[in-house]
Amino acid sequence: MLTVFKHTLSRSRGAIFGWGLTLALLGMMFVPFYDTIVENAAAFEELMAIYPPEIMAFFGGAADFTSPEGFLSLEYFSFMPLVIGVYAVLAGSGMLADDEEKGVLDLIAAQPISRSALFWGRLFSLWAIQLVILAFGWAGVMFATTYSSMVLDPVELLIPFASLGGLLFFFTGLSLLFSMLLPSKRSAGMLSGIFLVASFFLNGLAGLSDTLKEIAPFFPLYYYQSDNWVNGFEPGWLLSLLGFGLLFKLAAWWAFQRRDIRVGGEGGWKLKLPKFLNRKPVEA
Repeated sequence: MLTVFKHTLSRSRGAIFGWGLTLALLGMMFVPFYDTIVENAAAFEELMAIYPPEIMAFFGGAADFTSPEGFLSLEYFSFMPLVIGVYAVLAGSGMLADDEEKGVLDLIAAQPISRSALFWGRLFSLWAIQLVILAFGWAGVMFATTYSSMVLDPVELLIPFASLGGLLFFFTGLSLLFSMLLPSKRSAGMLSGIFLVASFFLNGLAGLSDTLKEIAPFFPLYYYQSDNWVNGFEPGWLLSLLGFGLLFKLAAWWAFQRRDIRVGGEGGWKLKLPKFLNRKPVEA
């Protein structure tokens, strides 16, 4: 399993630096705008007052955007689920199905290694990759404070990144499970992506509809805490995301143990047709 872990890490260096630097550069780009907000706080307050409270709820509620916590919630963490969610969907759906559709997973499984060792070796490496990517994002935001008036506690800043990590953990597990149940990586990624985007917008629009507000607790984005992380953080919400993510991964492991490995290409739905449709024509 250790060999699988090291090999997966080594071939994922592009993803680590690509996604990690993306998060870091976004933080380094947005944090300096905080100085402009503080210098023109009165004008920005008048501008924000124009928008209805329901619309502002889509971007994290009526947070004090002149505080570092409120500003980052609005300008950085509010859209980060979509940015990092794309990576979660791609990484989870392709963890095993990518090599399977290339026709090499059956060759790897033929080596003296169990399916469990292969599965968990790759999964542990995926967790390590995600931690490094989030660490890049945290470092980018903290580095940007060196040329900005924003003052942040580096330990407290770990809290929203931990919540983002919980969301990443959830969607990685969901897309991985779909890749074991659906006939292709493409279909698994598509279904996971639809669920991610739908959850993002439905949770944001919950402030506009009482019906959506009632079903909002069923959206994973409901438990993502991008604001008020200093005083209002709910550890139980993070544990909920981690718990469901782990449940999805255990289900995917169980399915991988019992399914056949495709030799190459995408699989089929394997739907059983009615007998009369399978009946061969009688030759004259």
